[in-house]
Amino acid sequence: MRTRQGLLEIFSTFLQFKADAFGGWVTDPKLRRSMQTCLSQSAQEESELFWALYWHQIWQTQASPIAASHLTAYLQEVCYWTARKLALKLSGNHSIADFFQTAIARIDKVYRNFNPQFSSSLKSYAELVLSGTIKNQVEKQEEVAICTDWALLHRTSHKRLVEALQFSGESPEAIARYVLAWNCFKQLYAPSTAQTAQRLSRPEYTTWQAIAQVYNAEQLSQLSSTQTCSPENLEKWLLVCAKAVRVFLYPAKISIHTPIPGQETSELMDYLPGSIQESLLAEAIAQEETEIRETQGTQINQVLATAVTQLDTEAQILLQLYYQQALTQQQIAQHLGMKQYTVSRRLNRLRQTLLSTLAQWSQQTLHIPLTSSVLDSMSSAIEEWLNAYYLPPHVTATATESR
Repeated sequence: MRTRQGLLEIFSTFLQFKADAFGGWVTDPKLRRSMQTCLSQSAQEESELFWALYWHQIWQTQASPIAASHLTAYLQEVCYWTARKLALKLSGNHSIADFFQTAIARIDKVYRNFNPQFSSSLKSYAELVLSGTIKNQVEKQEEVAICTDWALLHRTSHKRLVEALQFSGESPEAIARYVLAWNCFKQLYAPSTAQTAQRLSRPEYTTWQAIAQVYNAEQLSQLSSTQTCSPENLEKWLLVCAKAVRVFLYPAKISIHTPIPGQETSELMDYLPGSIQESLLAEAIAQEETEIRETQGTQINQVLATAVTQLDTEAQILLQLYYQQALTQQQIAQHLGMKQYTVSRRLNRLRQTLLSTLAQWSQQTLHIPLTSSVLDSMSSAIEEWLNAYYLPPHVTATATESR
C-alpha cells in the first residue's frame, strides 16, 4: 500500500479497494479545500499529531461533520492495517475489505471515546478499539454459525427475539404467539450439560407434545386470540424464530454500492435516506461503545481479582475484615492484636500494590500515560472495586462511609 505523503493528503483522502487489495487513494475535494485553508492560516508548520488533536478538539467542541471526516481520513491506514492483520490471523473466510468496512462503520466510536489526557496517539487508541470491535463481531458470528437452531433459541434473550421478529416483518400478533411458544420451549427443553449447549439437538416428539400442551394452556391468559396449536406447528414457529435470530445476528453482506437491477447507473446508497443512515450508524456506535466498556470492565476486574488472589494470606485476611466484614480499623487492630496505625499503613500499602498492578496493565494494554490525575482516578476506582468485590449484597454503603 502506498503511504500518503504530506498533511494535505493525509487529512483529505480515502482508501479505495480493488477486489480485496489496496486500490489507491481518492481525494475528497471539500476536505482538501478545508485542509488547505487551515494550513495556509497556520503561522508555522505543525505536525500530523497536532492536526489530529486539533480536528478532534473541533469535533468535540462543535460536533463538526467536517472535523469528523478529517479524522476518518486520518485513520484510513489504521483501519486498513488492523483489518489486514486480523483477516490473516483469524480463522475463517474473512476478507480485508469486509473487516475494513466494519472498522469504518465503527470509526465514530474512536473519536467519541478518545481522551487526549490519557494518550496523545489517536492512531494507537484507534487500533486498540477497532481490533477489539472486529474480533468481538467475529466471535459473535462464529457462535451463531456453530449453534444449532435449538441452541440458538436458548441463547437468545427475549429482547433480541422480539427485535429479530420485528426485523423480519412479523405482525404483532404473530410475534406474541412466537414469543409464548419460545418461552414454553425454554421452560420444558434445556441442554443437560454445558458441553451440549451449542449442539442442542431437536426435541423428541413427546417433548413437543408437552410444549404444545403448556402453550395451549398458557395462551388462554396471555393471547388476545387463541387457537389450539399442534406440536408440528409449534416446531415450525420455533424454526421461524431461529431463522429470524440468525439473520438478525448474522445478516448477509450486501454492498450499498450494489447497482439497482435495470438501473445500472444507480446504487442502493442513492435510495437510502440520510436520516436512516444516521440512525443505523448511531445504533451501531452505541452498541459497540457498550461492548467496549463491558470488555474493558471485565479485563480490569480480572486484573484486580488476580492481583488479590496473589497476595499473602495475612493481606487477604486484612482486606476481608475491612471490606467484607466492614470492621473499622480500630476493631481490626483489636482482632489481630496490633496497633491501629499498623492496620492503616498495611491497608494503604495493599491499595498501592493494586494501584501499581492496574497502572502497569493500563499502560501496557491501553497505552495510557500515567499522569498524576490518571493515577488519582485509578486509586478511586480501585477503592470502589474493593467495596464491590468484598461487600456482601446485604451490606449497605453506609458501613463504608461511617469508618
